Amino acid sequence: MSVYPEKIFLIGFMGVGKTHWGIRLAQQLGYSFIDLDDQICQAADGRSISQIFSDEGEEFFRSLEANTLRTVIEKTPRFVMACGGGTPCFLKNLEAMKQAGLVIWLRANVNELMPRLLKGKEERPLIRDLDATQLESYIIRKMGDRNIYYQQAHRSIQESDLVEQNLIKQLLHE
Repeated sequence: MSVYPEKIFLIGFMGVGKTHWGIRLAQQLGYSFIDLDDQICQAADGRSISQIFSDEGEEFFRSLEANTLRTVIEKTPRFVMACGGGTPCFLKNLEAMKQAGLVIWLRANVNELMPRLLKGKEERPLIRDLDATQLESYIIRKMGDRNIYYQQAHRSIQESDLVEQNLIKQLLHE
């Protein structure tokens, strides 16, 4: 039987499916699934990500995100974590994740992300107020900024290629 990394981090742009695939991978491995955003909300006394951004601003959120990430890494054995889209881009979070376990970049193109993000944008503070044209420009710009971080992941896979029956093989074997 193969031995898998004890800590697996899924990174990529918002809406790429990190939570969707992370839950399934964790179930298949018998690991805990952790949504970093949920952990951040717990650390912020139950406030939503939108509330944290509104009340405290992005800088406070990023600091809380980094602290929460490190706490989970230190205190939680065997997990699959869905990280926020910006998580690897701030405060040496990517470095912490790479040292702790396996980092997998789930990729998607703008055309795949647009319908997903338009449907759920109310829960996403960075895009909530954007119309479709603005959202497309935002995705293109932010992906350009973030890809330099995402490309440093141990592995990379096109999200649309994933199949639930082959998930462990697709994500954990080169």
